[in-house]
Amino acid sequence: MTVVAVGIIALFALMLLEVPIAIAMLAVGIAGFAYVVDWGPAAFMAADTAYRTVHNYNLSVIPLFILMGNLITRADISKELFDLAYRFAGHLRGGLAISTVFAGAMFSALCGSSLATVATLGKVAYPSMKRYGYSDTLAAGSVASAGTLGIMIPPSVAFIVYGVMTGTDIGKLFIAGILPGLLGVLLYVGAIVVATRIDPESGPAGARSTWRERIAGLRGAGAVILLFGLVIGGIYGNFFTPTEAAGVGAVGALVITLWRRKLTFRLFYITLAETAVTSAVIFVIMVGAQIFGTFINVAGFTSFLSSTISSMDLSPWVVIAGIIVLYLVLGCLLEGMSMLLLTLPIVYPLVTGMGFDPIWFGVLAVTLIEIGLITPPLGMNVFVLNSALPQIPLRTIFRGVIYFVLADIVRIAFIILFPAVALFLPSLM
Repeated sequence: MTVVAVGIIALFALMLLEVPIAIAMLAVGIAGFAYVVDWGPAAFMAADTAYRTVHNYNLSVIPLFILMGNLITRADISKELFDLAYRFAGHLRGGLAISTVFAGAMFSALCGSSLATVATLGKVAYPSMKRYGYSDTLAAGSVASAGTLGIMIPPSVAFIVYGVMTGTDIGKLFIAGILPGLLGVLLYVGAIVVATRIDPESGPAGARSTWRERIAGLRGAGAVILLFGLVIGGIYGNFFTPTEAAGVGAVGALVITLWRRKLTFRLFYITLAETAVTSAVIFVIMVGAQIFGTFINVAGFTSFLSSTISSMDLSPWVVIAGIIVLYLVLGCLLEGMSMLLLTLPIVYPLVTGMGFDPIWFGVLAVTLIEIGLITPPLGMNVFVLNSALPQIPLRTIFRGVIYFVLADIVRIAFIILFPAVALFLPSLM
């Protein structure tokens, strides 16, 4: 266990020195494996792991969904989605913030990226809220928090990575994220209602739209809503696999972008390049995580941890509570995807060994990652929003997300107390 402890300390030391987490996990994993076994097998293990990971057919879903999201972003549909949400909720107190949450849910469901959702909504929703007299705290907090929905509502890259790392059905993970994602939307709306009740001046009501205007908004966003229904409905109805759904989604997004005349050959090239770079980064992190996990397993740490917990006769729910605390702490220090890949080799065998459903735990883990996107000091959504809107101080954004963090904690309680929130829809597939 000494070599594992030294390896974990070395890993965090490298990250503190700003070494990319993928490189840190690769270095520690290979060196640790070599110490336990030998350098020859370590070199073979590293090469074999990289080859098997990158050539995994299921991973082709990642660049396809990322391409779909990038094309949707190019199509510039975020304003239409925000206008649609505003026509239904804008007349309520805090209605623009509520519209931001709904628009964030719809946009993130199409692009699958929390960071892209935050950057886009920051340019679309924030100016509208400021024009209607919203406080910076509520406006910035709702934008940063709405972006977190992109990691839960399918198609979700986090679910893809979790499924590949653990061998869990990706299609069922996608469907499992629908109800928790909708629950998150409702709880965020509740957080806005509470915030505006405490401080009515922070989110004044807007004008009420007519039903004719609302129907016109539905027509404007109809194509992208149809695309989402096609992708998720096809997976749920078992008409095609998640990988095939990603291909359908990417082609559909390309058609929508061309139909809107938003794509030139140069922009298409840039879109493909961005997709390749993002996918490559995710693949390298996954290879590093697989190698680090192999080192952990060969050193016997997973079995040691399981036997130690068994000998302590702890309740499985006490262990889950400890994992939740661990994720909340790490969420303040690490980027969400890195945190997931770093911890899965350790916590997943422990959780499934105690009899918990892997799909349920996947939903719980992704919810915890969502919280990490908006908690200080390294909430990625907050920093992305600050870079898009530099006039808003970081402390203002962090103060604005407090109500939404509390809403996410309530959602975690729901998922724990009522596992059917995550398991009901997959059970029907």
